[in-house]
Amino acid sequence: MLQILLEVTYFIGMFYISVVLMRFILQVSRADFYNPISQFVVKATNPLLLPLRKVIPGWRGLDFASLALALLLSILLIILVSLTPMSHILPLLGLIVTKAVLLMIKCVINIYQFAIFIMVIISWVAPGSYHPGAQLVHQITEPLMRPVRKIMPPIGGLDLSPMVVLLLLFVIGRALSIA
Repeated sequence: MLQILLEVTYFIGMFYISVVLMRFILQVSRADFYNPISQFVVKATNPLLLPLRKVIPGWRGLDFASLALALLLSILLIILVSLTPMSHILPLLGLIVTKAVLLMIKCVINIYQFAIFIMVIISWVAPGSYHPGAQLVHQITEPLMRPVRKIMPPIGGLDLSPMVVLLLLFVIGRALSIA
């Protein structure tokens, strides 16, 4: 029963950390904040993020408060799921922070992989769609796709940049798993 409770806690925690990191990604990619999905992300993260922004300001459009919130939540989640007693946390704090940073990077990789898969499927089913979800996915993934398209333009109308970016994300994710 405890194991099920821990797994549910981990799932809910990872979902919320993903939403917080999604807010950072939306700001970095300059996505439309009036999009309904963006509005969900903003409203879901505002209660914890707005007080933190008073302490941690942004810089050049980068919202470091959302990264700090994701890091804090990751640390709390690792401590909670591992059931580490409070007396053992201080000696392990460096290891826990390292694990939390790796968890955040893997979460960002997962968000981009998921977005690229959705973008590919949308390009097959409804190319040129004006659906708000499709536009948001395009706005998120385009900063990763654009540099690859400059090096490797579409061949015969077939854009291979999603495959290249997915492969790079896979390699980075595997390298982080080994480390």
